Amino acid sequence: MAWRSDLAYAYDGSFDGLMTCVFESYASKEIPIDIQSGDEQQYLLFPTKWVDTNLEKAERVYRAIGIKVSSEAQRFVREGFLTCAEQKEVLILRFLRLGFTHGKAVMDMLADDTVHLLQRAVQQLNHESHMFTGFVRFSVYDDVLVSVIEPKNEVLPILSDHFCERFRNESFLIYDKTHRKALVHQPPGGPRKTGLTDILEVDEFVLPEPGEEEKAYRRLWKQFYDTVAIKERISPRRQMSHMPKRYWANLTEMSYDEVKRLR
Repeated sequence: MAWRSDLAYAYDGSFDGLMTCVFESYASKEIPIDIQSGDEQQYLLFPTKWVDTNLEKAERVYRAIGIKVSSEAQRFVREGFLTCAEQKEVLILRFLRLGFTHGKAVMDMLADDTVHLLQRAVQQLNHESHMFTGFVRFSVYDDVLVSVIEPKNEVLPILSDHFCERFRNESFLIYDKTHRKALVHQPPGGPRKTGLTDILEVDEFVLPEPGEEEKAYRRLWKQFYDTVAIKERISPRRQMSHMPKRYWANLTEMSYDEVKRLR
């Protein structure tokens, strides 16, 4: 029986949903030309097949990746799912088809377009995550540290361990404005004796006006930033190479006047 390739898949946008799509592809002998999440479906010339998420099927596929390919491939696929790569779902499906054929050797098949594109996307994800470990700025609202970021990739799962370790005894929230998700951490004690760390979907997030104490901390941080700067050695071009403009909007030290001066 020939494999069908004149259709697209649609799913709920979850990782388990994508793994179910992989299962469906093999079970029905179909190679979809596209796989779209539920909130991103576009008009296509080909028929679209909705694939319901099935946790049992998803687990079977994920477990098979570890057995037939490698545990490294499992991690690689999870990270690939967090990227903003165009048609990342199709790339992951194609990568897994290669992996189930060639085993762990697929990780070194960088001459293959699918592996190369997915590898580059994962590298960009990890680079952006690393940048945010230094560029996240928290403000205090009712004893909770709050930060707003606008990443290209879904970096919160990558950032979680870093900030939970760094602020293990603090309550904090990092809101990803791009993907409308929030990393929430509450230490043990208080209302939740066991603590809480989770990534939640947040449709709307509006911060209240900062209090006087928070405003004072912001002024102090800006004063420190201005004080340690050596005016004669200021290089806007070099500064932008180390701190790209897209991060500026959420940096306390980059006030409107500073941004305007560097443009």
